[in-house]
Amino acid sequence: MSSNLDRFKKDFDKLLRESVLIEQSFAHEAYGDEYEAAVLETCKGNEKAAKEHLDALPSFKDAYQSWYSESIAILKQLLPDRVPDFIRLYEKPKGRKEISFENYRIEDALQGLRITRNRYEVIADFKSAMPHLKQQIAILKSLKGRFESSLYDIRQLVQADLLDSELDAARELLKHKFLRAAGAVAGVVLEKHLLEVCMNHNLKISKKHPTIADLNDALKNAGVIETPQWRFHQHLADIRNLCDHNKKKEPTPEQVDDLIEGVSKVAKTVF
Repeated sequence: MSSNLDRFKKDFDKLLRESVLIEQSFAHEAYGDEYEAAVLETCKGNEKAAKEHLDALPSFKDAYQSWYSESIAILKQLLPDRVPDFIRLYEKPKGRKEISFENYRIEDALQGLRITRNRYEVIADFKSAMPHLKQQIAILKSLKGRFESSLYDIRQLVQADLLDSELDAARELLKHKFLRAAGAVAGVVLEKHLLEVCMNHNLKISKKHPTIADLNDALKNAGVIETPQWRFHQHLADIRNLCDHNKKKEPTPEQVDDLIEGVSKVAKTVF
């Protein structure tokens, strides 16, 4: 039951360690010689130790992008309400007409954007994004309470474990050439997951026993998923129906494999 929770905890700890290096590499790039002097002072004048510290820092522009993407992924799972805040600290504000210190974002810093007035007065530059990075790290750190709180709701994590187990069973059936049975199991997993997503978004489903198509339509109509994702779900439902209902045409191993792996992807990316 705890495997998904353990996996998230491991990912969280890794991102937290990386955030320390990313903040330091940002400071190095922003403050240059001033930061290097501070490191040397911290190392009590030991130039070798200071150099080792600086050499160990990753490139901010390279390291930040993967850290940002992985942080978004774990926040979507465990703290979805803070995802818009996390993104807002990175992305340029929509409709921004002029750039100031207040609306300068991390995305601007990554592009090396520097705004001056009268050629010499700096309005906003790389340093201006430091408060936003610190806030992102603070949002990520707030996940720690989720893991430690007795009030933490692990229902979704338990659900994810159950779906993983059922998909493993479907793979085993496929391996032994029980194509229809494997497809049927994968279809049930897809149905369960889409129903869970609808519940998470407080969507009301009128039917007592909704089909994949019903759930898929509800998610699309509510703007939870876009048309390409809706079509992908429908494609998976078509294969499931072939396994469940169409006795005149046999599903191929490739189709059933596509169904199983497609459902696995949906379970990990649609929330």
